[in-house]
Amino acid sequence: MTRTVFSYVFLLIFICSCNSPKEHTLFVNSVDNTSDSSYKNLHQAFKKVRALRNKGEKGKITIYLSSGTHRLEKAITIKPSDGPLEFIGEGRGKTTIKGSQKLSLEWQPHKDNIWKAKVPDGIQFDQLYVDEQPQITARYPNYDENGGHWQGYAADAIAKERIKKWINPKGAVIHAMHRGEWGGFHYLVTGIDDKGELKLSGGHQNNRPSAMHPKYRMVENVFEELDAPGEWFLDDNNTLYFHPRSETTLETANIEIVQQKHLINILGTVDNPVKNVSIRGIRFEHTKRTLFEKYEPLLRSDWTVYRGGAIFMEGSEAIRIKDCEFTNLGGNAIFVSKYNRDVTVENNLIHNIGATAINLVGSPTAVRSPSFQYGQFVEASKLDTVRGPKNDEYPANCTIDNNLIYRIGRIEKQTSGVNISMAMDLTVSNNSIYEVPRAGINICDGTWGGHIIEYNDVFSTVLESGDHGAFNSWGRDRFWHPNRSIMDSLTESNPKMPLWDAIHTTVIRNNRFRCDHGWDIDLDDGSTNYKIENNVCLNGGIKLREGFYRTVENNITINNSFHPHVWFKNSGDVFKRNIVLTDYKDIWLRGWGKEVDYNFFPDKKALEKAQKNKTDLHSSFGDPMFTDVENADYTVLENSPALKVGFVNFPMDKFGVKDKHLKALAKQPITPIIWNKTSEQKQSKVQWLGATLKNIETIEERSASGLNETSGVLVLEIKEGSVIAKSELKKGDVIIGSEGKKIMTMADLMNSYQGNNWKGALEVQIYRNQAAQKIRILLKK
Repeated sequence: MTRTVFSYVFLLIFICSCNSPKEHTLFVNSVDNTSDSSYKNLHQAFKKVRALRNKGEKGKITIYLSSGTHRLEKAITIKPSDGPLEFIGEGRGKTTIKGSQKLSLEWQPHKDNIWKAKVPDGIQFDQLYVDEQPQITARYPNYDENGGHWQGYAADAIAKERIKKWINPKGAVIHAMHRGEWGGFHYLVTGIDDKGELKLSGGHQNNRPSAMHPKYRMVENVFEELDAPGEWFLDDNNTLYFHPRSETTLETANIEIVQQKHLINILGTVDNPVKNVSIRGIRFEHTKRTLFEKYEPLLRSDWTVYRGGAIFMEGSEAIRIKDCEFTNLGGNAIFVSKYNRDVTVENNLIHNIGATAINLVGSPTAVRSPSFQYGQFVEASKLDTVRGPKNDEYPANCTIDNNLIYRIGRIEKQTSGVNISMAMDLTVSNNSIYEVPRAGINICDGTWGGHIIEYNDVFSTVLESGDHGAFNSWGRDRFWHPNRSIMDSLTESNPKMPLWDAIHTTVIRNNRFRCDHGWDIDLDDGSTNYKIENNVCLNGGIKLREGFYRTVENNITINNSFHPHVWFKNSGDVFKRNIVLTDYKDIWLRGWGKEVDYNFFPDKKALEKAQKNKTDLHSSFGDPMFTDVENADYTVLENSPALKVGFVNFPMDKFGVKDKHLKALAKQPITPIIWNKTSEQKQSKVQWLGATLKNIETIEERSASGLNETSGVLVLEIKEGSVIAKSELKKGDVIIGSEGKKIMTMADLMNSYQGNNWKGALEVQIYRNQAAQKIRILLKK
């Protein structure tokens, strides 16, 4: 009997194996690999894929790409009939797919170290690479890695006096920040008018219309500005002018020009999605800038977006992008558009790209009663009152895990490490994100929540913008109205209205955030239905503005605090069991939510200020007794008084990428000095934005400065080229006031800085030449 059963089972296995789909493996040579291989390029291999599918082959097809460079003449487009499909390279440092082509040029001297060469007719490009290094389009001001916005900006970039020097500026590109520093704009010059001013098109890359920022501007692609090593210009006759760097030998240089907008497109539909595609072990390089493509607004957020990227997917299921590298790209790296389920982006290195690293953006067709700019709204009587999405055209159940993302938004400033809009139930975990112009992680709206944001390390953010967060969100959903009194009325009559779109709770937990010019966690303009717990905030604190049903528990805000802004009367918000190191920074509240209590303050004064608002009746104050501040371990000791109000320790060693190779590459945030009396006793001198400071401590220092009391902060030195060096502050000044408050010690100054750094500048009072005066200190380059 046993033998019979065994034989029957074996027979079934044999029959099934005979009927299982046949798998195929294709090998592709790179252009710089001369070994024998089945296919000379990826395009040939993909034709074979189509041929196999047309014959009815349904098994998985694996395409192995050899080490070296694989150039694309056009983007590879994967359709539903092409899967299951796998692309495997030999590693992100070995196998490269490029959207560029090589040029062989005959160079001739022009003048002033500038050379020229004729480019074949019909070939246009917006990026030039020489010996694998990106070159600089002729620009003003010249490129300076430490120059701030666009690595160099100037208020006179398009001044009439400068324009007069340009013979034919048509085709020049103007980059400018939003006047409020909420992202940027980009314009194409089409000519010069009778007034000597530029005629411009473009400026559609931001959803908050604004004039150009008067200072943060840069112009490029102007022949007369070709004056520095590494700069180039292509004229209307297809003559390339180039100022090579000293290390470049033009006769032997490898010249590459970027030709493709996308590298891989994965295109299906809700009813017929692309399924089971895996991409791993490949570096993706060289895509065009997409500044002047069609952009669309992402509801009422500040964003407009170009739906595209080096890898673009729309209408897909079970897609894996793993162990890849994305670098030297003109636009977005990865774009997950509209209907997508079970997409995983993990263990990737993404750096040096023009726009956003990873976009996950649904379709407005899935949104009920959508509005598309800040001031727009649908009348209450016409609102669709059904909760949740209207259709399935949005990303859901996708995972962005263990990616190292840095130096993104090199051209576009309305960008992010991970950007989410019109999506549901996404996980963003274990990512290290830094050196970005705006947010590290951004959520554009409340539709439809359910996201898990955990174990990320996000720092060096908001470097070129303002009024924003390392984590940033908006919630300008159906309940939002530009008239606050109407919005108050709507939400008071229907308190569950904010949950029509934010149907699931978004959880932000176990992250480490640092924002340089804003808030570490910024829930702005109606962000609703969040739980924020177990986060370390290193610089900017936590801001909650206008939304509903937010619970903030068991977080640590170093040198900062809680920023409740413009709350509704019955917001339902909770702020509990948190450690704050300054007083609350509340603005224009109509109520204090559901519960604000059991928190731990730095001193009695901060606690009593909170209790005047009838909050924090069970809160306490004192030294939290962190374990090891110098090594960023903010767990509290077992006898810490913070434990008595209910604070619970959480791990301090799980932030950011966990893959050992990425971990070895990843930077760590600067560990801040904790500003209190103890730290001031330990730190006789302190570096701040390039200035060396110390407290006025002796009668001799007081006398030398002409002060009438022994207090204030003395400026000992100012480093050339630093942030402070661009301000009015000078060596020997004594800072005695900031933003209308008296400054007696460095702790007072740091408290003012932390509470106001989102503004980009401090209005301070100084003592100079025996007299008080007011000046402005810039907080960023």
